[in-house]
Amino acid sequence: MRALLNLLWALLGGGLLTALEYVLAGVVLCVTIVGIPFGVQCFKLAGLALFPFGKDFDDSRPKGVTNTAFNIVWLVLAGIWICITHLTLALGLAVTIIGIPFALQHVKLAMLALMPFGVQVRQAR
Repeated sequence: MRALLNLLWALLGGGLLTALEYVLAGVVLCVTIVGIPFGVQCFKLAGLALFPFGKDFDDSRPKGVTNTAFNIVWLVLAGIWICITHLTLALGLAVTIIGIPFALQHVKLAMLALMPFGVQVRQAR
């Protein structure tokens, strides 16, 4: 069931488009040495944006000073805009009954897009 939902998500739910945007942003950020940590987060988010069903994220680990500082920079420069994008897509998908599971995934990604540093992506139980 997860494979079918992931396939439908990639084609109809905006997964392929958002994953491609994350990958392009990650490549651009990795060109500079300063942007490499942010590029790595973009790649992590791209993997989750492409196949979100069957995956969950865990932010229960204590965050260090570096993760907090990176999260603040990320939030100000990119996180808010990415969150708005995901919430807009979620609103559009939530209009139909079939789109509700996809809308919920966009809400999950929107929350993660705000502060991704220190969050572990894992397989759902």
